[in-house]
Amino acid sequence: MKKYAILTLSLVLFIFSSCFSQSFNEQLYKFGRVLNLVNTLYVDSVQEEELVEHAIIEMLHELDPHSIYISKEEVAAMNEPLEGSFEGIGIQFRLMEDTLLVVGVISSGPSEKVGLKNGDRIISVDGESIAGIGIKNQDILKMLRGDKGTLVNVEVVRRGVKKPIDFTITRDKIPIYSVDAGFITDDGFGYIKLNRFAKTTMEELSAVFDEFKDNSVKDIILDLSDNSGGYLDQAIDLADEFLEKNQLVVYTEGRSNPRKDYKATTKGRYEKGRLIIIVDEGSASASEIVAGAIQDWDRGAVIGRRTFGKGLVQRPFSLTDGSMIRLTVARYYTPTGRLIQKPYEEGYEEYAKDVYTRFNHGELLHEDSIKLPDSLSFETLINKRNVYGGGGIMPDYFIPLDTNRYSAYHYELLRKGVLFRFIGKYVDDNRENMTKSYPDINTFKKKFECNDDIIFELDTYAAENKVYRDSFDVVSPELEYLLKTHIKSLIAGDIWRTNEFYQIFNDINPYYIEARNILLDNKKYNELLNKK
Repeated sequence: MKKYAILTLSLVLFIFSSCFSQSFNEQLYKFGRVLNLVNTLYVDSVQEEELVEHAIIEMLHELDPHSIYISKEEVAAMNEPLEGSFEGIGIQFRLMEDTLLVVGVISSGPSEKVGLKNGDRIISVDGESIAGIGIKNQDILKMLRGDKGTLVNVEVVRRGVKKPIDFTITRDKIPIYSVDAGFITDDGFGYIKLNRFAKTTMEELSAVFDEFKDNSVKDIILDLSDNSGGYLDQAIDLADEFLEKNQLVVYTEGRSNPRKDYKATTKGRYEKGRLIIIVDEGSASASEIVAGAIQDWDRGAVIGRRTFGKGLVQRPFSLTDGSMIRLTVARYYTPTGRLIQKPYEEGYEEYAKDVYTRFNHGELLHEDSIKLPDSLSFETLINKRNVYGGGGIMPDYFIPLDTNRYSAYHYELLRKGVLFRFIGKYVDDNRENMTKSYPDINTFKKKFECNDDIIFELDTYAAENKVYRDSFDVVSPELEYLLKTHIKSLIAGDIWRTNEFYQIFNDINPYYIEARNILLDNKKYNELLNKK
């Protein structure tokens, strides 16, 4: 049987090789020869499928950080965060060197609520080690998924933190909507929080833009913080809402892919009016395309921190056994010609810890720690402002990372999942009275108060779950206010949804606060779009 398999493989390689150069044919024959020798002469029996799969993985790994192999078991599940729904802890992950690497934390999902972050490595689940034991993706899925309301304990290794961190996560129905929030603020601005670019993004946003138009909203705050990207066409369509006909949104170009331009059309509903886009180091790919186009055309102000820097275009290719590869075939460029992709020549490990490196260098905390050479400078297309390439989108206005935003007690409540379990219990116990007293979010915003009685209930519940307020430093009035506002926003989100959560939470959201202040100061807004 093995002889027939090798004969078939050799025939396939021969036919396949006829399409390529002599040099390529020699390498293809070389690989087939090695595989044949191992299969027929190696001292122990081998699994040909595993050998080929491992060879593919390692080959792609040497190319760039985003060309990947996806096993046939993973193919069915890989698009769930963009297209489907499920119950679990709400992460996207990849097995890297026998360790589960978190590559995406789904907005408003259970993992985000307790504080899991992209780049975390999960080393154990419910006390069972999953690192370095050759565990498979399907085994991980079985361990992490489960019925809504059930708990799972995970141990995480995080870059920059010396000891592993324990998280207790309550499984839930994972939200798949891409628009977390779309509402009109008290100042009359339109606010949109977008967590990804999914197939339905523009369909979801259409209703939001229509509501804005019906209420004569002129100015928009588009929050793309922690938006890791998604479908290119959705990003182009969103940029089209703000740009004029024939203005270039993005172009792609690769060795075997000639330059392709993507331009705006006449359908934009917000080609006029002030626009602010919020980004940070978690904003990637499609988010960077939108932010880069708006910045290059001086259409709006980009605020926050430098974006992730993912500007490689992947194309999926199905393989014969149901698996597939995502192969990088081109690069993204902004309208001025800036390359979005950050360097990756030093290897995957250095690439993966780039955000941690930025933090160590002070870039996330201090604007003057960001050093960019003049060779990376470009001019915007209208106002001739200086903008920079070299990886990611540099904002027009810097917002530092707030490392002291919450008290240590607050962080522990989040990390252990206690705060979110308490909110669920509190709302369940009081839902009937609350819905009667607060029939809508506006009434809730004005009348509901997170008073000392609620804090006492929280402290009691926390102690029952072995988180003791007395074990931490005394919480200052300012940090206690943040805790109370966070509780109020979470209650609103539980009663309604994330849209209402952000209507409360934005009172303590530094991104939104800065965006609002800029729009309230038209002189400051104009200065950002005209500074050299």
